[in-house]
Amino acid sequence: MTQSPTLALDIAGLVKDVGPITALDGRMKRIVSNISLQAHFGAVTALLGANGAGKTTTIECAQGLQQRSGGAISLLGQDPENADAALRARVGVMLQDGGLPPAARPLALLRHVASLYQNPLSVDALAERLGIREFSNTSIRRLSGGQKQRVALAASLLGNPEVLFLDEPSAGLDPQSRLMVFELIRELRDAGKAIVLTTHLLDDAQRLADYVYIVNKGESVTEGTVPELLRQSTQSQAHRVMTFEALPGRDTASLSRPGVLCEETRPGSYRLAGSLVAEDLARFGQWCASGNVMPTSVHLASRSLEDVFLAIADSVETEIS
Repeated sequence: MTQSPTLALDIAGLVKDVGPITALDGRMKRIVSNISLQAHFGAVTALLGANGAGKTTTIECAQGLQQRSGGAISLLGQDPENADAALRARVGVMLQDGGLPPAARPLALLRHVASLYQNPLSVDALAERLGIREFSNTSIRRLSGGQKQRVALAASLLGNPEVLFLDEPSAGLDPQSRLMVFELIRELRDAGKAIVLTTHLLDDAQRLADYVYIVNKGESVTEGTVPELLRQSTQSQAHRVMTFEALPGRDTASLSRPGVLCEETRPGSYRLAGSLVAEDLARFGQWCASGNVMPTSVHLASRSLEDVFLAIADSVETEIS
């Protein structure tokens, strides 16, 4: 592997086997079969995929927490499986399961973690920033999922790492905490950190990531910036989605045509999607006027990352079948 000055992580052809599947046949199960990615300093790199796609396994191998079965990994220029303490001190890790001692209290735990580093960040400043003081006297076992996430994030940041691995960082967070974490991630990126995050939440990837790798069933499927991924489909330029809220049970058949479908996704919520043109909007206005429909909300958007992800997943399923 050739190490660029801006390259923090390089994974090529990662393979990970576990098993055996049963005690009788002794066969191994391959959970990651071919994942490659690169992460650069000053950028948020997202590994996007459904639950069980191999995201967590990939970043655990990238940190040397799991031993890979094949492929090559370079983390800050070294193989993480042979990492020394000096390399590990340059890397921050927040795993989805937290790994926090259940009997500990947040501030005491963070002070202990800080004592392990030569030049740690301020525990008090991080606790204040992430709102940890509000529950600082409650044991970890009694915290909500979102509160545990905030403590785990603070612990991963205390060593002022050059590379930060975040596994599903917004899982369990309330909307206010989610925005706070997003803002912090952007600040770390702007400070030159290399941030690698996994998520199955497409909105997180679309809002945070500078570069996205989509994985499906343990394999790299596609990659690119969000705008590049949105342009990949030949239909993406023409594809639009309009959602609107109105009284439930409306007859929307007249709004559909070849290439455009209108459906009621749940009572009172409607989705008009496809190669929408101005005439479709005019037809929508006429439909509202003729049916005396006054929508309570209307939203028109271009093709989303979710549309791209679902199209890729569908195409993979079609190839397999």
